[in-house]
This record gives sequence, structure tokens and C-alpha cells, in this order.
Amino acid sequence: MSETQDRIISWHASPSKPAYTPPPGAVDAHCHVFGPMAEFPFSAKAKYLPGDAGPDMLFALRDHLGFSRNVIVQASCHGTDNAATLNGIAKSNGKARGVAVVDPAISDAELERLHEGGIRGVRFNFLKRLVDDAPKDKFLEVARRIKGLGWHVVIYFEADILEELRPFLDAIPTLIVVDHMGRPDVTQGPDGADMKAFRALLDSREDIWTKVTCPDRLEEPKGPPWDDFARAVAPLVADYQDRVLWGTDWPHPNMQNAIPDDGALVDMIPRIAPTAELQQKLLVTNPMRLYWPEELG
Repeated sequence: MSETQDRIISWHASPSKPAYTPPPGAVDAHCHVFGPMAEFPFSAKAKYLPGDAGPDMLFALRDHLGFSRNVIVQASCHGTDNAATLNGIAKSNGKARGVAVVDPAISDAELERLHEGGIRGVRFNFLKRLVDDAPKDKFLEVARRIKGLGWHVVIYFEADILEELRPFLDAIPTLIVVDHMGRPDVTQGPDGADMKAFRALLDSREDIWTKVTCPDRLEEPKGPPWDDFARAVAPLVADYQDRVLWGTDWPHPNMQNAIPDDGALVDMIPRIAPTAELQQKLLVTNPMRLYWPEELG
């Protein structure tokens, strides 16, 4: 990508302080870093060219929102070069882990290096506007190879291709985490066709988890109060409480035209997880099981 392109800012310059206080040890289990570009160039295949949003900004936001840890998910703008994500983890003083995007031809030695750098999962992206190619057969081979590392697979897709993906999902031999619930139409409500199809996926395997994230992406209009999201997602959290994760999605890739306030996103947590027990599972117990199991004894 040309460095002369306008660089996109997709994050709030001064997010509000949330009224909700997360429990001690809370994990923001879905966020990203962009660059800094001078040190970690973006992929030549990237579909967007963001401004720099590095680890210092991410950790300042973490502290502002009342969280303790982060899971940094490799952003599509960095392609399969995970250096920026690894840099974020390295600078976190043990308070971050990561999810990588890898070339299917990656060596075992490189997978080991990623593991040593704090990577605990690999992401497969099926959004056509973000990636040009999503080879299911090669993804399955990667999934088989990472199983021995104890990693999981993170999958990003939209609701209209869920049925098409089912044979592929059924064949993945590791735990699966679905980003943003597979982007259902939350205006259909908790019993709508999209949520019913997604529940059927969760019911098909006990090792499929999901991130109950991004009301700003899933509901129109883009700002609070996000009532449709709360109504559709709260029953999902209650019914699958040991398999849900939450994250800010900062710095909100491709949301530059409707930038969300991260404080408002945090204030959605008690609306989808109304009890202290549910909040503890969503923000602490579940992400710790997945990303820091060695600390659980």
C-alpha cells in the first residue's frame, strides 16, 4: 500500500469512563494493534491503511476502562506478519496473549516461535471484503498442526455463510472461538433465524465458544443504547455462560464512519451479563482458561 494514502482513524480520541467497573483481573479478549507503521509495515494486500495504534495506546485504554489484561488479535491489515502483535505482547509485562494469522506454509519452528511469543490461537477470516482467499483445506491442515500446541482456532464470518461453513467447522479438531457471534442480524431478536442457526452451531459441539462483542457493528444505528443487541445477546450469555468471551474490538477496524465510545461499549456488559457470576465468567474465568491456563493451577 502507498504510504501517501490517507491513513484511517477508527478509534475514539477520548472515550468516556464507563459507569460499570469490571471485576478484578478482567480481560479484554478481542483487541488489535496497528503498527506503528515505521516499525511494523502493513501488508501490501491490506484493504485499509490505519493510523498507528500501538501497544502504549492499547494499554492506556485498558487501564482507563478498568481491565487487567488483553488478548491481541492479529489485524487483517498486517497480513500474516505477526510482528506487531508479538511486539504488543512483549511490551505487556505478561498481561497480554495473542491470536495470529499465519501462512498455511508456516514451519513448525515458526509456530513454536509464535507460541514462545505468547500466541495461543490462529485466526481464519472469511470476510470477502477483508481477505481475497480463504482456503478451507489449507486452514484445516493448519488447525491439525496447532492442536499439539494447545492452541484454538478463531473464525470470523458473516451469518449468511454459516450453513456453507458447517462441514468445515465440523472438521476442525481444536476448540473454536467465533468472532462476534458470526455477525447475526440482532434486530431479529433472540429467537430470530440468525441466532437460532448460531445456537444450533453451539449445540453441535461443546468446544465452540464465541465473543459476544461489537454492538456497534451489529446494530443500526451505530450508537447506544444498542437495545436490539442487548435483547438478542443476553439469553445467549445466560445459556452458554462457560463459552463466552468479551472484548472492545479497539481500535475498531473499518468503523471510521461510526466510531464507538469504548466506555459505552463497556457499559453494555451488565446488560448482556446482568449478574456478578456471569460477569466473572465472561471477563475473567473463561478468558483465563483459554489464554492463561497455567495460572489457574
